[in-house]
Amino acid sequence: MKLLITTQVRENYGSIENPHWKSKGVNHYVVKNVDECDMIEVMLYRLRDQIETDNPFFSELVIGYNLEVDDYLTRDEQLQLEFDGKITHPAQELFIEGITV
Repeated sequence: MKLLITTQVRENYGSIENPHWKSKGVNHYVVKNVDECDMIEVMLYRLRDQIETDNPFFSELVIGYNLEVDDYLTRDEQLQLEFDGKITHPAQELFIEGITV
């Protein structure tokens, strides 16, 4: 199985004093070779430094995660296959020290 992590990306088009945040979409990240009995919450905690950014002008924060089968495709990947015949921008793969992939 693989762990699929979804983030929300936002940008501040205002200033620090008068912020104007706009959602810019989502990103997907995957960790392959995850077992259902793995400590998913601990894995997610260890991955946050690789994923999340939060400053006055840009934010990308984890909004959800799921365990999916190995051949699961995100909606973006499905659309790439449908319209381009291939996946040129797959979900970014992440690695955790101590996990063999």
